Amino acid sequence: MIVGLTGGIASGKSAVAAMLAERGAQVVDADQVAREIVLPGAPAFQEIVDRFGLHVLSPDGTLDRAKLGVVVFGDASARADLEMILHPRIYAALADRLKRMDGRRMRVVEAALLVETLDEARRWLQLHALVVVTCSESTQLARLRAKGLTAAQAERRIRSQMATEEKAAQADHVLYNDGSLDDLRAQVSVLWDRLGARDHR
Repeated sequence: MIVGLTGGIASGKSAVAAMLAERGAQVVDADQVAREIVLPGAPAFQEIVDRFGLHVLSPDGTLDRAKLGVVVFGDASARADLEMILHPRIYAALADRLKRMDGRRMRVVEAALLVETLDEARRWLQLHALVVVTCSESTQLARLRAKGLTAAQAERRIRSQMATEEKAAQADHVLYNDGSLDDLRAQVSVLWDRLGARDHR
């Protein structure tokens, strides 16, 4: 079984991924893949530099994701250009990793933009189920502020993404993460059983 796991920024999808991994699921993180395909020397790295300029690089010559984030989170056109560079390469890499995993166990793809690119995701990843983790905007803001973002930065990042209600409308299963980790863990336990995951351990 291949499960897509997504949610808005600071929704808690990584916490859900960790809980599923504890139960025996194999998890691949699209964000980690995205970091790897923009290392110096990779084709995506040069395309990003060509499009956005040298000012998105760190002093050591690697991509400075924070600087790039400032550019794309405030500019829909720039974000679309970045996604055109990254998404095909990310999905190809994810598909390759899924093929190399144990097909007898649950495989989970954790990715922020699964719903926004759902047609691509289904084509590349052959998803059997889509799980969306959601929470209130006030919870998102509080979590982002705790990570050091200003209120304006946090709001801009939330606004740059699809609304959580829209994501949830596309889901096969929705987890609500405004409560405690124990509350979330209880929902993951129910999800695990609903997906028939006991047969994929």
